[in-house]
Order: sequence, then structure tokens, then C-alpha cells
Amino acid sequence: MAVNLPTNMLRSFVAIVDAGSMLNAAERVFVTQSALSLQIKRLEELVQKPLFHREGRRLALTAAGELLLGYARRLLALHDEALAAVTAGQFAGPVRVGMVQDFADLLLSGLLARFSELHADAQIFARVAGTAELQEMLARGQLDLLIGYAAPGDAQAVRTAPSVWFGDDALTLKAELPLVVLEKPCRFREAAIAALDAAGRPWRIAVETPNLSTLRAAIASGLGVSSRTGLFLRDLPAVTPGLLPPLPDVACIVARAKPDRDASAHLHDLAVELIAGL
Repeated sequence: MAVNLPTNMLRSFVAIVDAGSMLNAAERVFVTQSALSLQIKRLEELVQKPLFHREGRRLALTAAGELLLGYARRLLALHDEALAAVTAGQFAGPVRVGMVQDFADLLLSGLLARFSELHADAQIFARVAGTAELQEMLARGQLDLLIGYAAPGDAQAVRTAPSVWFGDDALTLKAELPLVVLEKPCRFREAAIAALDAAGRPWRIAVETPNLSTLRAAIASGLGVSSRTGLFLRDLPAVTPGLLPPLPDVACIVARAKPDRDASAHLHDLAVELIAGL
């Protein structure tokens, strides 16, 4: 009886080789490490050869693994080519999109919902994190699309927006300005502190949080002031211009891992359209 090599096992096998570890590969193929180990064990049973051996802490290919790797890449390429040809114009995913917290509510309720309506069979994985972390994930091949912030003039900028001080004017009269900030790294935190230091204005961190909703609540409760773009915090009071030092503009960027016309390309186009119209 002929032995069939499932493409999901071959894809996991190639992911381990490319990612360099089970942990990184598990993030790429969206399974747990234990499930990934079971897939490789089953693949080894099918080919009746060990595919990896350990060299210290790293996994290295056996001779059989080296031989299978070339065939696996060719099989997967042909599989994906066949699928693309048969499903031309359709998007089956998965599409892996990463976004900063500011965009999450808008994109989850707008962009991703619209994309799902247009392509009901598409599968979407959404990751919310800081731009720096998302850029690393994009570079490692763990994301297809990134929506975040950068300095004005960035090549991937869709639009530039002003940064604004949010909070109660009365707080600007304090000897030390209380700040509400997100945890490092945060572009707005760094810009606010740099602007205050340049102006010789004393400050202290009153609230530090990893969560944007907590930051919003702290500003609304009068615990401190914060720097963000005015695109998303329009329901919060802005500090009267001139009471605090000016802040630099920020660019909204949309980046894609590859130029292919696939599901991420269409999602990229929708994201650019939506953010440009804010």
C-alpha cells in the first residue's frame, strides 16, 4: 500500500528547519509545540527514518531529513501552486495580521469584518502588540501584514498624523507633570518624555500599563496626561495647545511580508484605504 505524506506534516517539518527551533516553528504553523512534536514523530514513522537529531540545544537534520527537505519544499510549492490555480480569486487563508493597540478596535470591527464578508472562507489570525515586536515577527515570517507606527517619512507610511497631549489642563499646573504611559517600548512614551526634557519640564510617571484601555481610563479619571495620536482618542479631553511642549508627528504604516497577490495583498489594500480615510 502506498504511503501518503500529509502536507501539514511536511509544512511543519520545513517550518522547523527554517525557524531553527520547535518554539519558533510552532508560532509559524499555529500549533502547540507538543502537537508539532507529534506531527514530526508521525512523519518519521511514515518514512521509517529519524529526521532530526540533537546537537546540544539545537535540532539538526539527519541524512534522511536532508534528503526529505528538498522533496518537501518541491511538494509544498507544487501543492500551493495547484491550490492557487484552482482557487484563483478566492482567499482561503490563513492570513496573519499584527496591529498596534490603537488600531485594534477599528480594524477588528471594520477592516477584518469587511474582509471576512468578502471572503467568507478566509481564516484570520490577529496579533496585537507594539510596532517593534510586530516588525520582528514580520521579518521572521510569523506575520503576513503589519499595521503600526513609524517616524514621518517612512517608506511604508499611509498617512501622517499629529501627536496630541490628552488630559486635564489643571494637571499642567503641578510642579511635576504626572504622566500616563504604556510600557516600553512605546513611541509615544519616548516622544512625550523627550519633549518634556527638552523643555526642562519636570515630570513623573503616575501610571504605567501594558494596556491601552487602562491608559484611557487613567486619563479620563484625571490621573495624568498622555501623548497619543488624535486619530483614536477623540472622546478624551485634549490639553489646551501651548500648555505643554509640542510633540512630533507620527506615521501610520502598513507593511506586508511578500509582494504576491494573495489574501494578505487584498487585506493590505483594504487597510491602506481605511487608514488613509481616517
